[in-house]
Amino acid sequence: MNQSVFSSHDALGRWYHPVQLTCDTVLRRARRPESIRSVIRILETLQPDDYSTYIRAYLAEGLAKFGEDWEYLDITNALLAGSSLIQPSNYLEIGVRRGRSLGMVASAHRPVNIVGFDMWQKDYAGMSNPGADFVASELKALGHTGTLELVSGDSHQTVPAYLKTHPGLEFDLITVDGDHSDEGALADLETVIPRLAVGGMLVFDDVAHPTHPNLLKVWRKAIQGAPFQVSTAEFTSLGYGVALGLRVS
Repeated sequence: MNQSVFSSHDALGRWYHPVQLTCDTVLRRARRPESIRSVIRILETLQPDDYSTYIRAYLAEGLAKFGEDWEYLDITNALLAGSSLIQPSNYLEIGVRRGRSLGMVASAHRPVNIVGFDMWQKDYAGMSNPGADFVASELKALGHTGTLELVSGDSHQTVPAYLKTHPGLEFDLITVDGDHSDEGALADLETVIPRLAVGGMLVFDDVAHPTHPNLLKVWRKAIQGAPFQVSTAEFTSLGYGVALGLRVS
């Protein structure tokens, strides 16, 4: 054997950054038909509401019409794909509501430790919003085995307070889907971004929502102000859109 040829171990780290997940990898995983079918199965396990019933039918129709060539991304398959690839130890979510997004994460990695923040406003967006006990029961039905903390109140107060009492805690996965005002969404993003672990993924929902036209600009502003490098991807072609970012360094 030519001793001048590096083994993979010897070469590791000489020129490139450590091997890390990329946004394109997450997108490819999320768009697989089996990922979309998994989202449908998880939604069928959770207690339905009008929106989840609609999404299940929408996803099924997309697969039936276009099969493996269908390009679709939303918060559900983005989180399912990201969780399956990252296998997060700690997950933070702002905007829990009925626990649909939590369910995607917990289904992909059952031992994940979860902290979620919501106000659980009654009849949010015209649909029932049963509260933290309901969310806990949904996760139990999916076989979640990690810890679960659900914090009620205004995220602009509860999230900073929680992070202050957990100064060394970082998260491998974070979702921001709470306050949809421009100022409120930016504040939530700026609060949590510094706690994103290296290689961790940040998800921001509704970047193509017709009643919140500035959220894509809010997302880009928050990423530009991040204290470290974040690679990003955005999907705005169908539905309400979603953006994701991976901390590179």
